[in-house]
Amino acid sequence: MRSTDNAVAQWHAQKQLRLSPAWKLLQGAPWTVAFLRSAFTASRQRVPLETFHADLADFMKELRGENLSLNEAWQASNYADSWVRSQFLSRPMVDGKFLYEPTAATARVLAFMDTLTGSRTNLNSSRLSTLLNSIEALSLQSDPNPESRIAALEAEIAERENEIGALKSGANPAVLSDDSAVAATRSVLDLAASLPADFKRMRDGVEVMLHSIRQEITESSVTKGVAVGQILAGDKALRGTVEGETFQGFTEFLNDPVQQARFRQSVNEVLERDFTGQLSSEERGNLASLLREMRRQAADVHTIYGRLSESLHAYVQSAEFKESVLLRKAIHAAEQAVAAAALGSRTGVVEPLLYSPDFETLAGLGIFNPEDHVPPPKLAAPPALSDADIHRTPATPAADMPRLHAAVDRVRQTRNGAAPLGEVYASLPAELHHLNTIRGLILAARVSGNNLDPDRTETLTFTQIDGTTRSARVPLFTFIKDFSS
Repeated sequence: MRSTDNAVAQWHAQKQLRLSPAWKLLQGAPWTVAFLRSAFTASRQRVPLETFHADLADFMKELRGENLSLNEAWQASNYADSWVRSQFLSRPMVDGKFLYEPTAATARVLAFMDTLTGSRTNLNSSRLSTLLNSIEALSLQSDPNPESRIAALEAEIAERENEIGALKSGANPAVLSDDSAVAATRSVLDLAASLPADFKRMRDGVEVMLHSIRQEITESSVTKGVAVGQILAGDKALRGTVEGETFQGFTEFLNDPVQQARFRQSVNEVLERDFTGQLSSEERGNLASLLREMRRQAADVHTIYGRLSESLHAYVQSAEFKESVLLRKAIHAAEQAVAAAALGSRTGVVEPLLYSPDFETLAGLGIFNPEDHVPPPKLAAPPALSDADIHRTPATPAADMPRLHAAVDRVRQTRNGAAPLGEVYASLPAELHHLNTIRGLILAARVSGNNLDPDRTETLTFTQIDGTTRSARVPLFTFIKDFSS
């Protein structure tokens, strides 16, 4: 291996990183990462769509108040949609409602930013003790010599018995200080913070497999025969990744009621200790919801696996799959016949039996059929229409303003210069008793500045185009001006 091989591999990995959503998120606006860090926490991995949009809108108001240049035409929903398109966020539907959650790449970026900007260090006695216990457990479990393993277990039993004897004799147990206990609790939360990203990567991998099997099923029948094998191979490869091993280990843990009870009891006992008062409310909430959150994320992956299993089952039971099996057998028989037959010039290999049961699906291969290329018949001629066939839709006539003005002047002369709108309307002939006449009278009264009494109304009856009558209640208008002047 050359000394530059590792550098070349790292260079290719770096190029892939620059094309990933994680790099785009780090290269984007800093306020985007700041909002995502505040919106999603270890105990809140999903936010309802309406809540997310409202929080983002409030945050954008603060940014605009600080004269930060934002796209004025975009609202909170536009930014959220762009983050979904850029694969910063995903928007699943749960129980009929859309939720936002960070993708695997975004979860890793947020965890990285927490470690980069945080003031706490991960190097403490609890972390070193966890490292020591882990390496000792690895050394013991990987030792093929049973005698050395028995000796190590007996030494551990003797140490536990000595500790039990000291406690029974009245010796005070060595208790962690509050600072050490707080540091140990935060170490546990740091370890748990990397789990959501692993679950999301596992879930995304299963989603890709589900998409691939659906794509394989929708392709031609020739490739359908290899769909199941490819999916099963992809599933095996996915389970062999680091995320797959993490998911398998936590699935075994979550399916063990004894370990769940021990975990839940330990969490409850830790929350009852006095040192937890030094933890923030968010840290206490993360610790309390740790098991529930792991179960929810594991359930999401299992749900997608269920859909994958349903797709495989439906495909295997379908008639198309059975036809593809017959077609593969026929193709295999034809290949063997070609290999065994002595070919001559312009001599057929085998006599084709187009209606044999093994060749029932030859239509799917796209054999040329002249009937498929016959031009369609001409369309029938359109029906001939005359002027008698043309009918106009009845409509209410427009207001006859000259006749309305004349009616106003005529009623004013008989009423000493003041003509109520209702009397003017009643004096008109029956053919003008329609809705547009009422509108024209009201418009004439408003434009000419005549008297209006909004506290009093009067009812006018008008005729519609279908012959029915209706009533309209209008404010009391009184015409006091002469239109002829």
